Amino acid sequence: MTLKTLNASLIAVGVLAVGTAGAFGLKPEFTKTQSAAAVTTAAAATAPANAVAPVPAQTMVPNYRAIVAQAGPAVVGVTVEGVHKPSREELQQQQQQLPPGLENDPFFQFFRGLPGMQGGGRGGRQQVPSQPFKGQGSGFIISSDGLILTNAHVVREAKEVTVKLNDRREFAAKVLGTDTTTDVAVLRIDAKNLPTVRLGDPQSLEVGDPVLAIGAPYGFEQTATSGIVSAKGRSLPGDAMVPFIQTDAAVNPGNSGGPLFDGTGAVVGINAQIYSQTGGFQGLSFSIPINVALKVKDQIVATGKASHGRLGVVIQDLNQGLAESFGLDRPDGALVSKVAPDSAAAAAGLKPGDVILEVNGEPVQRSGSLSSRVGLSAPGDKVKLKVWRDKSAREIEAKLGGLPAEDEKVASAGEGEGGKLGLSLRPLSPDERRATHLAQGLVVEGADGPAARAGINEGDVVLAINGKPVTSVEQVISVIKAKPKSVALLIQRDGEQIFVPVNLG
Repeated sequence: MTLKTLNASLIAVGVLAVGTAGAFGLKPEFTKTQSAAAVTTAAAATAPANAVAPVPAQTMVPNYRAIVAQAGPAVVGVTVEGVHKPSREELQQQQQQLPPGLENDPFFQFFRGLPGMQGGGRGGRQQVPSQPFKGQGSGFIISSDGLILTNAHVVREAKEVTVKLNDRREFAAKVLGTDTTTDVAVLRIDAKNLPTVRLGDPQSLEVGDPVLAIGAPYGFEQTATSGIVSAKGRSLPGDAMVPFIQTDAAVNPGNSGGPLFDGTGAVVGINAQIYSQTGGFQGLSFSIPINVALKVKDQIVATGKASHGRLGVVIQDLNQGLAESFGLDRPDGALVSKVAPDSAAAAAGLKPGDVILEVNGEPVQRSGSLSSRVGLSAPGDKVKLKVWRDKSAREIEAKLGGLPAEDEKVASAGEGEGGKLGLSLRPLSPDERRATHLAQGLVVEGADGPAARAGINEGDVVLAINGKPVTSVEQVISVIKAKPKSVALLIQRDGEQIFVPVNLG
């Protein structure tokens, strides 16, 4: 993600390209603050009335050696193998690197149709070559029976996931589910009596508190780096739903998915991104609060996916000038610039120009805090909003909707006891329905296994299975669960329709 004004990048610090608490408690030697706490307590009793308040014991320098010794065995390496198919954006970047005019040159167009060249075929539809990849990230064990948290981008497009423990044992891992909205993934390995981390409360963190990161930067496993909390509740471009913890603990590619510990040795976050002009660490790291990750984990374990509430507004921060024009003393709140039709906000009566000051009694100082509180709620939840309109406050209740269906992707659709179809599908968006003149169908987001061998490609539209029109991914899954030896898919590609037989074996 490029921030043009700053000429820098927010980088997912994971793949190297070529709630239950833990089982252990805090040992007495874990921090060197207990005796200090007693001293400061005694000193406070005799201190003058105008003396500076003593520093809380939990903010003093922790015993990092003890934290690593006790929590390190629960930090794991995550290696992945898969096949990457370049996106349309990546293709456009590749084309932009060609000499001017070459992409439209008839001679070049001719050779694009030959084997080994990009694109080609009737209709000029590009056939993008898949690229095998291997990658590495980090993770940590949260339950002794093999439940592991990491980042969604670490296991994205992975066909094989391997978890390596601190004692060098390796296990094939199953991806229980991923949530790209919060960048959280849940893995499970077949093992018992595993060491676990202790989970903490990120809300208790304050700027200046010490933190420790453990992970595998550039593949160097069990690397520990320390720093302080630089800021809380950061809203990053494209990630407004997550109130990131910003630290200056050194984090690099390979650290993604690893734990961020507070000074007592409890996990308070998952290391996810860095802000960099070079691709390496430059003092700005961002972690997903562990309470956010645990909410997502609970949903994935229960249902295989995570759902997020949607209010249906476009919002922006206030500045002093805007605040004064709306009759506010200070630029706190989220200014509504647009209300989506048929949304929860529209049903509740929100209007452009409203300023949302509170959600369920909690102040909204910036627009990012509204996004995170709404997004981390579930569809159907009711929220009470304090809204500033016409220079006075009023209360509005809204029942949250869910994210639009076209934003939801179902990975490996068609996986059942009788075999795997090997398709990642989603419903056609309204724009795609208009462009293709189709009333229904499922867009292929990715193909592997039997579907790929049958010639189905990303961008194809599945119209029917075994002669029956398809309207949902669940319909495809139900057919596959019957364990057929083969299925016939009606595919639309470049305006033409053809039945494709897929052998499931």
